[in-house]
Amino acid sequence: MAFLTATHLNKSYHVGSQHLHVLRDLDLSIEAGEMVAVVGASGVGKSTLLHLLGGLDRADSGSIVVGETDIGTMADEALTAFRNRHVGFVFQFHHLLPEFTALENAEMPLRIARMTQAESRRKAQTVLQRLGLGERLTHRPSMLSGGEQQRVAVARALVTEPIVLLADEPTGDLDERTAEALHALLREMHRERHLSSVIATHNMHLAASCDRVLRLESGRLTADIPANG
Repeated sequence: MAFLTATHLNKSYHVGSQHLHVLRDLDLSIEAGEMVAVVGASGVGKSTLLHLLGGLDRADSGSIVVGETDIGTMADEALTAFRNRHVGFVFQFHHLLPEFTALENAEMPLRIARMTQAESRRKAQTVLQRLGLGERLTHRPSMLSGGEQQRVAVARALVTEPIVLLADEPTGDLDERTAEALHALLREMHRERHLSSVIATHNMHLAASCDRVLRLESGRLTADIPANG
């Protein structure tokens, strides 16, 4: 049964005097526990799609339903609360706060949600240790490798125990070996936490490890490419 569905999504932007149509009547259906890759050329709208699915932006028209919740009908405050609680984001650039430690960065969503410091610290530490960063808790981003920084970003995305994971080119800024390690980690966390995941990527090796591969082209998901594993 579909867990995350997008129906007739349309999204456009004004760029100077131009009206740019990014998504055109796009449909998407993802089952609970499924990991789906979205591939396509740069600028085709992969990031826009993820932003809409996660409630970071709103569609011009169409609907997005997560579980039984139509997020398009939610008021801004309710949508923010839903996104912070139920959706985990991992971006190409980790966006860690440089003045905070790995532990402080990872626990940030919990502190924003007004969880006590003791409890947020315990939860963040548990996730960071699970991701192999138990010896890096007090290190600031400048003291971490690129792969370690991205793992902190993954921890930050998972610490709220989301039901949906959205990753936008999560390995695009990493070398091949580090990227492969992060690929494996994302797959493992997806299975372990029973997530429904959408991964936007240029990396066909990562895409092939997903349950399905969809191609975004001309504003629509026009192809369903069987994954290899």
